[in-house]
Amino acid sequence: MSQCIRPALAWIDGAFRRGYEIEIDGGCITAVRQTDADATHPQEALIPGFVNAHSHAFQRGLRGLGEVFTTPEDDFWSWRSAMYELVDSLTPESAYEHSLRAFGEMRAAGMTSVGEFHYIHHSDAGMDWALDDAVCSAANDAGIRLVLLHACYLTGGFGQSLAGAQCRFDGGDMATWWKAVDRVHSACVGSLQSVGVVIHSLRAVPIDVASSICEEARRRGLVIHLHLEEQPAEIEACLAAHGCTPMRLVLEHLSPSEDMTAVHCTHTTDPDMADYAAAGGGVCLCPLTEANLGDGIADVVGMRASGAAMCLGSDSNARISMLEEMRMCEYGQRLRDGRRGACVNASGRIDVPLIDMATRGGAAALGLDAGNIVVGALADFTCIDLEAAPLANTTDQTLSAALITGGDVRCISATIIGGRRDELREA
Repeated sequence: MSQCIRPALAWIDGAFRRGYEIEIDGGCITAVRQTDADATHPQEALIPGFVNAHSHAFQRGLRGLGEVFTTPEDDFWSWRSAMYELVDSLTPESAYEHSLRAFGEMRAAGMTSVGEFHYIHHSDAGMDWALDDAVCSAANDAGIRLVLLHACYLTGGFGQSLAGAQCRFDGGDMATWWKAVDRVHSACVGSLQSVGVVIHSLRAVPIDVASSICEEARRRGLVIHLHLEEQPAEIEACLAAHGCTPMRLVLEHLSPSEDMTAVHCTHTTDPDMADYAAAGGGVCLCPLTEANLGDGIADVVGMRASGAAMCLGSDSNARISMLEEMRMCEYGQRLRDGRRGACVNASGRIDVPLIDMATRGGAAALGLDAGNIVVGALADFTCIDLEAAPLANTTDQTLSAALITGGDVRCISATIIGGRRDELREA
């Protein structure tokens, strides 16, 4: 059954515009046209649904643990220790609960899709893949569109065996792992769930195996994600093992293209990023997590100049807010480069397309026909409350900059997924 939405403003061709109606049928947009008819939602602006391109939902269980460093001895390793303790304690039930809480917060924050970078496969019973089912069930119950990015994880470091809680991540041999990918693909619930593949990192997957994964994933038409150059220690270990950076290893062995998304790239060199972008590879930034863990500030403006496709993710879910991810992305560039308005200038013009990163960039990284208000795209939207206090005194022209620099959850009134509207609700 078709429906027609006429918001006060719609995000069309990179700007908020008045006088548009969007027709929906079968969960997709069937028409976008200008109209003189009164708005059906006169106090709302409509943007494509926020797409969270990188999440570890189970890490929602870490909130408040190992995150706030209060003594000189506190550092990344306290967070890492807390993470492995959580992994070691996971059951299918607790993995479901952490994931449901994270996905519910995402919905409340206006996110309509999530790429769940999923590597917690097994319960303490061994190679049972029981946690795969838990995450899919949680996403289904939260009502969020899920791309389960099923991770291959084989080694505990370059040339090191898995140990301790890492055994929960074990992909086994390639036949076993691909069978698990097929299994979870069959278990995906309805039209809101699909699958992509993950090379967890080059320290966790030998490069020859990573190359075979890319080859098979491309044969199947699946997107490929991997963690890359998040921390200097990773780069140093790769230099010792292979004589080159992880990004250069990707360039030489994995044939990056539009189907590949490298997550973080916080410490990627300009020449490596230029070559990666020229090949078509995309980058997912997770500014809140990168700040939370003290990883550093990626050169977003430089990535933009290189032509790299970019998107955003919530990663560790220490804070779940796409508005704040965009804001941290903007403010991080000001801190990094000493420039005022590196991404959003004083007139409100978006120099780095942050809303596109939060919508169409994420959709492209996940292989979804979403993130854009055009005919044929999925009818996934985030509804903006124009009467919300943080948006007082904004104009049509300054609304996007006001959302990024001053918006919060009060600005989001509802989400629409596949044409179905859900009012804002907490997890």
